[in-house]
Amino acid sequence: MTKLKGGTRPPWVGLGAAVWVQIAVGNAYTFPLYSPSFKSVLGFNQRQVSLLGVANDIGENVGLLPGIVCNKFPPWLMLFIGGLFSFLGFGLLWLSVSQTLPSLPYPLLWFALVIATNSCAWLTTALLVTNMRNFPVSRGTVAGILKGYGGISAAVFTEIFRALLHNSPSNFLLFLAIGIPVLCFTVMFLVRPCTPVTGESSSEKWYFLFIQGSSVALGVYLLVTTTLDYILHIDSTVSYVLVAVMILLLAAPLAIPVKMTLFPQKVTQSEENEVVESKEEENTKPLLHVSSSANVLGSLNDADSSSEIGMLLAEGEGAVVPSKKRRPRRGEDFTFLEALVKADFWLLFFVYFAGVGTGVTVINNLAQVGAAQGVEDITILLSVFSFFNFVGRLGGGVVSEHFVRTRTIPRTVWMTCTQIIMIILYLLFAHAIKGTLYPAVGFLGICYGVQFSILIPTVSELFGLKHFGLFFNFMSLGNPLGALLFSALLAGRIYDSELAKQQALGFVVSSASCVGPDCFRITFLVLAAVCVAGTVSSIILSIRIKPVYQMLYAGGSFRLPQVTCQ
Repeated sequence: MTKLKGGTRPPWVGLGAAVWVQIAVGNAYTFPLYSPSFKSVLGFNQRQVSLLGVANDIGENVGLLPGIVCNKFPPWLMLFIGGLFSFLGFGLLWLSVSQTLPSLPYPLLWFALVIATNSCAWLTTALLVTNMRNFPVSRGTVAGILKGYGGISAAVFTEIFRALLHNSPSNFLLFLAIGIPVLCFTVMFLVRPCTPVTGESSSEKWYFLFIQGSSVALGVYLLVTTTLDYILHIDSTVSYVLVAVMILLLAAPLAIPVKMTLFPQKVTQSEENEVVESKEEENTKPLLHVSSSANVLGSLNDADSSSEIGMLLAEGEGAVVPSKKRRPRRGEDFTFLEALVKADFWLLFFVYFAGVGTGVTVINNLAQVGAAQGVEDITILLSVFSFFNFVGRLGGGVVSEHFVRTRTIPRTVWMTCTQIIMIILYLLFAHAIKGTLYPAVGFLGICYGVQFSILIPTVSELFGLKHFGLFFNFMSLGNPLGALLFSALLAGRIYDSELAKQQALGFVVSSASCVGPDCFRITFLVLAAVCVAGTVSSIILSIRIKPVYQMLYAGGSFRLPQVTCQ
C-alpha cells in the first residue's frame, strides 16, 4: 500500500489500532439486532428482510474495488472511505427506522445497507494488507487475531445495544452511523506500513500471546456478562460499569506499544555484531532475486553470468527473440489473471463458498431460526454465536500456524474438518431437536470462524502478498453469493410459504413468526448437501497443495518474503 515510510517504527501500534477498527468491521454481524424493526416498523415480510440480509452480505464482502486500489491508496484514505460509507448508509437506515423520513422506497434502503456494510470491505482490506505485510512471517497468527476481534465484535455491539441503548434498533443504527466514522477518523493515521517484523526477537512471541490472551479474556467476559444479564436483569448503573470494563479490555493490545516506548528493548553488543556479520555476508554473495512468498536464493557462476550478459546484448540488438516470461509457481507472486487459470484458486473459492455461504444463511436468519424453536430474546443467541465465532477465528489461526510449522500440514485441512462438523450441525438444525439450539449455534460459530482465519494466510501463501488485497476480496464474494442463493432465494421463500400455510390453518396469527422445524428444514438439508461437496473439494485441494507447504515451511521456519509495496 504505498511506499514504506515507517522507518524502524515498530508495527505494534498499528496492530493495536487495527484491533479497534476490526471491532467496527463487525457492524455487518449486527443485522439480527435491528432487522426485526424492518418488520415491526416498516412492515416488510420475511423475503424482503432476507433480501436485505443479502444486501448486508454483498456490501460486506464485495471488495474488489478496495482490493484493486489498496496498492495505490494509503491505509488512512481507505479507513476514511470506510468511515464515510458507514455514516451515509447507516444514517439513511436510521432516518427510515426512526420514522424521521418515513416511506422511503425499498430499493433505496437496500442500496443504503450495501453502502453501510461496504465500509467493512474498505476497513478490512486496509487492516489485513497492512498488517500481513508488517508481520509477513506470522501471517496465520495475525490473521487469527484480527479476524478473531472481528468475530467477537457482534458480542461487543450486543453489549452496547443492550446496556447503553436499551434494545432500541433506531438508536443502535444512529450509533453505527456516528460511532464507526469517529473511531476510523481517530486512528486512521496509526495504521500504516512499517518495517516488517522478522520474527527473530523472542519478545514478539510474548507480545502475540498477550494480545491473544487479552482477546480471550474479552470474549469470556462478554459471554459471562451477557448471560448474567439475561438471567438476573442487571440494572442500568451496573451495565455502565460493565461496558467500561469491556472498553479497558479492548484497549489491552495498546499496552504493547506503550511498553516498548517506556521500556525499549536494549540490543546487546553480540546481537549488533551478528547483524553486521549477516549484512556483510549478504553483500558478498551474489543473489538471484525473486519477488515471491517462496523467495529463492540462487548463485551464479562467472560463465553463466557472462552468457546471460551476452544474451541480453543480443536481445537488445534484435538478434534474439526473448522467450516468454515464466509463469509463477504456487507460492510466488501471481497477477490476478494468472491466478484465475489455476485450479487451486477455484477449489479454494468453492471450499470457502461452501463454508461461509451456508453459515451466513444461519446468521441472517438467526432471529427467525430462534423464534421457530421458541427463543424470544435473540441477544443471548447472538452473543453465543459471536463468542464461539471469535474462538474459531483465533483458534484457527493459532492451530493452523502450529501444525503448518511443525508438520507442514496444509491449512485447508482444518476447513475440511470444520465442514464435516457443519454437515452434522445442519442436520440438527433441520430436525430442531429440543435442547440442541444453543450448542449447535456455538459449534457453528467455531466452524464459521475457522473458514475466515484459514482463508487469509492460505491465499497469501499460494498466490503471494503483492496482490493479496485483490485475491482476498475476490474470495470473499463466496459470502454474498451464498447469502443470495441460500438465504434470499431458498430460506426466505420456504419460510414465507410455511408461514402462509400455518396462518391458513389458524396455527399462528397474521403478525406472528413461523414456528416449528418445517420453517427451515429443507433449507438446512440443502446446506448440509453443499457442505458435503465442500468437504470433498477441500480434501482434493489439501492433497494438491501439500508440496507447497513442504517447500515453504521445511525445517519449521518460513522464509521471509520480499514484500513489494507499490
